[in-house]
Amino acid sequence: ALDTATDRLSVAVGSTAAGALEEHVAGARRHAGALLPVLDRLLARAGSSIERIGGVALSDGPGSFTGLRVGAAAAKAIARARAVPVWTAPSLMVRAAGVAGPGETVLALADALRGEVYAAAYRFTSARVETLLAAGVFRPEDLVSVAPQPDRIVGAAAPVALDRIGRWAARPIVGPPAALPRAALLLDLRLREGGARPVADIERWEPDYGRPAEAQAKWERAHGRPLADPSGRSR
Repeated sequence: ALDTATDRLSVAVGSTAAGALEEHVAGARRHAGALLPVLDRLLARAGSSIERIGGVALSDGPGSFTGLRVGAAAAKAIARARAVPVWTAPSLMVRAAGVAGPGETVLALADALRGEVYAAAYRFTSARVETLLAAGVFRPEDLVSVAPQPDRIVGAAAPVALDRIGRWAARPIVGPPAALPRAALLLDLRLREGGARPVADIERWEPDYGRPAEAQAKWERAHGRPLADPSGRSR
């Protein structure tokens, strides 16, 4: 399982979260160099090897453009080399799963810059995840008008945004490090209805970046038109 959506790389090896081996590496620019060595180390600790990987579970965004590309490239490479299935779940769902109690509604947040947040809301049971608010980009004042009243809030964003959302919900916000997604949680989300979903066509699949990369946004503003999508998908 791989989570590369935030400034912390998280990698886990196992079949369930409870029995998984897991490591984290802090630093937004360390994902590309650290991911495969961490995976090799975890497989060695498990007495296994990449040849015995039976599938990949991956956080697919929204989040860091570069981080998500690193995770997607690794997942695609393993899937192609080993002909194994890939499951994906929103990175905000993984954040929420880390703090959710049975039957609780969790509002998960991440910084989207420009005074905005990525946000989604979920309700968790032992066998199911219900999406109450799909992941999207919101201004804090817009989010509080559409989000369900949460039992818990988890994530990180600009202080002014967190203050506005926290006052609306009258709840404390669980921040880092507890708010950071853990790759091992993807292993259990794969087993829950409404959780991680199988990717039907790994060759055409791309992460959900949430919004264009800043370089792309600048290019589109300068040229007055959308940048072509090399995958051939409409945006």
